[in-house]
Amino acid sequence: MTRASEFPLSAPEPADDRLRQPFQPHAVFIDDDEELRRANAQTLKLHGISVDAHDSARSALPALTRAFDGVVVSDIRMPDIDGLQLFRRVRDIDPDIPVILITGHGDIATAVQCMQDGAYDFLAKPYAADRLITAITHAAEKRHLVLENRRLREAAFAVEADEVPFIGATPAMQRIKQTLRHIADADVDVLVEGETGTGKEVVATALHRLSRRRDRPLVAINCGALPESVIESELFGHEAGAFTGAQKKRIGRIEHASGGTLFLDEIESMPLAVQVKLLRVLESRQITPLGSNDVRNLDLRVVAATKEDLGSPAIRAKFREDLFYRLNVVTIRIPPLRERREDIPLLFAHYLGHASRRFQRDIPEMPAAIKQYVMTHDWPGNVRELAHFAERVVLGVLNAPVPDTAAVSASTQSLPERMERFEAQLIRETLEAHRGDIKATLESLGIPRKTFYDKLQRHGIDRQQYMPQ
Repeated sequence: MTRASEFPLSAPEPADDRLRQPFQPHAVFIDDDEELRRANAQTLKLHGISVDAHDSARSALPALTRAFDGVVVSDIRMPDIDGLQLFRRVRDIDPDIPVILITGHGDIATAVQCMQDGAYDFLAKPYAADRLITAITHAAEKRHLVLENRRLREAAFAVEADEVPFIGATPAMQRIKQTLRHIADADVDVLVEGETGTGKEVVATALHRLSRRRDRPLVAINCGALPESVIESELFGHEAGAFTGAQKKRIGRIEHASGGTLFLDEIESMPLAVQVKLLRVLESRQITPLGSNDVRNLDLRVVAATKEDLGSPAIRAKFREDLFYRLNVVTIRIPPLRERREDIPLLFAHYLGHASRRFQRDIPEMPAAIKQYVMTHDWPGNVRELAHFAERVVLGVLNAPVPDTAAVSASTQSLPERMERFEAQLIRETLEAHRGDIKATLESLGIPRKTFYDKLQRHGIDRQQYMPQ
């Protein structure tokens, strides 16, 4: 048996975790007065603002690109390129770069005009340090939001067409994607495990599209949605007169899938009597419709999906052990979204793009409250819930204001619960940073080996998923 422990996602790029990284304001400070420049730079650094100080606009310009992640603070009166000329050049580079102008009393009218033309703010000399710090902090937050929204839009449309369902970058996800490609043409039956909304049908569709069967039907059946009275006929077909009401011949879904792929969703809901017949079909690759003596050969692959652990003894009362082992040649476990938070920004960006194209709406600006909610919500509905949330964001029809997740979490969780959650996340991040290396992880965490393994078991963390192949 081959077992894949994570959802296969795409793109061999590092996980985009900018939404989770602490934000530090950054400023380029330009003034030809050396003493003033040095004093302001020191004040800003003491207040947690990183500073690149320049004595001229010309030396600062090379850093001011569309990717510049900070604020420009410049004196107006300077030799060579003055503050007004610098402002115009910055506006040509990227009109969304905040520019704060420092002006003497005689230049206030000019500075006001620059604000009307798009400058962020101006400070009249002499100005209080608190005024400068506040202006830079607010401007930096605005710039940070602009860049995040740009990245979100770029990510939303950057996924290659044949990779659309597979978005993510963790090593475990890359390994699973490789597994899918490796088994696509192997014609082995596959069992997909995962909670509701994790994307089990997406995996089945990907397997079908990657295989030589891609030009034949992908036949999907939800075993939990079919009444027990019709599921046997639906799967195996029947001849006319096979039972009361069978007025004409019907080709079953299994036979219809011959040459292609049969996807059996919620297979744990299949009645035991039907499981016996399905096992026989899987073993022989032959089918006999109800009311017929004709045996028909089949050429199909079966992908079965379940939200239960079919290998658990507790499930034995409703699911046959021999059918489980027959299906369990290759098993792919799709983790819930809360276990792969590092991929949430890319997934959210993809679904924003999908919703934008579907509804022909622009992707809106993403306020900090929505980004915080996306990264901290537990997503019990998994990817499906995230996709629907993205649609509501694009349509502008959020059912209620997005809650302050940090405040809600703090008020509804006990201290031990919050500590447990933080501990699990820290262990996952450390394992990923050290690519699953136990020795390096233990040294980084500073805990004994036995304690470490106890915590892995308690938090349900699989070390293998962080190890390179």
